[in-house]
Amino acid sequence: MYFACMLKHKSLYWILFLALGFNSCTKDYTSGQLPMVYLDVDGQIRPDDKIDGEFSIEVDNRTVVSGNMGVEYRGSTSYRLSDKKSYGFEIRKANGSGTPKALLGMPAESDWILMGHVIRSNGPDDLYAFDPTLMHHYVGYELARSIGMYAARCRWVELTVNGQYQGVYVLMEKLKADRMRIDVGEPYGRKEPGITGGYILKIDKTASYAPSGRELSYYDNNWGDDANYTPYISFRSEYDIEASTLDIEPFRPPYHDDQYRETYFLHEFPKPSDLNGEMRSYISDYVYDFESAIILDNLNGTNTVSEYADLETFADGFIMNELAGNIDAYRISTFLHKPRGGKLRFGPIWDLNIGYGRQGRVPWTDWIANYNDYVSQDAWMVPFWWDMFLESPEFKSIVKSRWTQYRNGPLSDAAIFGLVNETEGRLLSTGAAERNYDLWRAENRTINFEGEVDFLRNYLEQRLAWMDDEIGSW
Repeated sequence: MYFACMLKHKSLYWILFLALGFNSCTKDYTSGQLPMVYLDVDGQIRPDDKIDGEFSIEVDNRTVVSGNMGVEYRGSTSYRLSDKKSYGFEIRKANGSGTPKALLGMPAESDWILMGHVIRSNGPDDLYAFDPTLMHHYVGYELARSIGMYAARCRWVELTVNGQYQGVYVLMEKLKADRMRIDVGEPYGRKEPGITGGYILKIDKTASYAPSGRELSYYDNNWGDDANYTPYISFRSEYDIEASTLDIEPFRPPYHDDQYRETYFLHEFPKPSDLNGEMRSYISDYVYDFESAIILDNLNGTNTVSEYADLETFADGFIMNELAGNIDAYRISTFLHKPRGGKLRFGPIWDLNIGYGRQGRVPWTDWIANYNDYVSQDAWMVPFWWDMFLESPEFKSIVKSRWTQYRNGPLSDAAIFGLVNETEGRLLSTGAAERNYDLWRAENRTINFEGEVDFLRNYLEQRLAWMDDEIGSW
């Protein structure tokens, strides 16, 4: 049916293919039941190194793509806490090198994620499931793309690993430098223009750099690896969370007494082994100039930060993180990128599982950016920028203009609740939500899926109304 759609509307297909990012005709990939993903490996899947295996994807009992792969568990806190694991996998040639393939209508690449949902058989009732709707990632990324941001493309699937059914997953793009993902180009050379761009930075935990080859039990409790910053993988802001110059040495042991004051930037792309000294100096100096401009603008009532940052992307990132109530926003799981010759850009947004009113740290009637007002000395705090952005007439004007525009279109009540309703209907009508929670049901604990989606709708109604009032007063 997919190929018939291509042939019947060949000219229109290619127009929509380019305009909508491969989303035309791909609805046929998700007709009927959810696509089924099968992973088969010979050996123990681990969180520290991919092992070889094979994968296949079936749509309506027909294999649409298959091949070799390497697969591993992914996540840091989610890996340790969740019984339902997430997976990262790389599509490979027979010789083990990566090879791109298009999956379920998404642009061809080699690296993909099967995102599970944090479900705990032990622990407090309110954290039994971080995202009992299964929708947090999907809804947030779909809405982000609707306003013109890049966010990971997603498809609903059901997963089987070595013959064992694993429930509902979201097959999604891994965030990485790629023309169809985070398009930054590639840095090259030791001077301009090559050295000016092709960088992706991440404010995050350091678990992805945890040592490999340990006993599996090590990874269940390796919390120190989350805060093991080194000059090889990162650089530190010159300023603390109050915008004062830091007076302590960087790269101290994990969870030292002053860690809450620090912000580190991880080298996501190029990876640390591909960076030379000039590139490291360039990007760290650029971030210093960006942060210094924010401070000077706050003191002088100027707007020089716009020389270093694309403030519209920061405004869009603010809007989407705040709408999602993303409690991890700004301080972890936060991406920044700088295209060659361009300004620093915020995004893509990422890691929305503990959002949409599912956290108790910041009220629904305040900005997540004000996290530091409610939590003191967390190991990861919100950088000082956001307090100053929220005091900046220029930044608030950009947010207000864009919020007004989006509320009349892609972030209207009709669009947002239409997406939630459509997604709920799909997970119910296919039986996928029921199968998922038949499998992931702990003793004496059940999930009322429809009730949880009602909670999501209630959160969104209240959050949207509050954001309308608050931004409207700016």
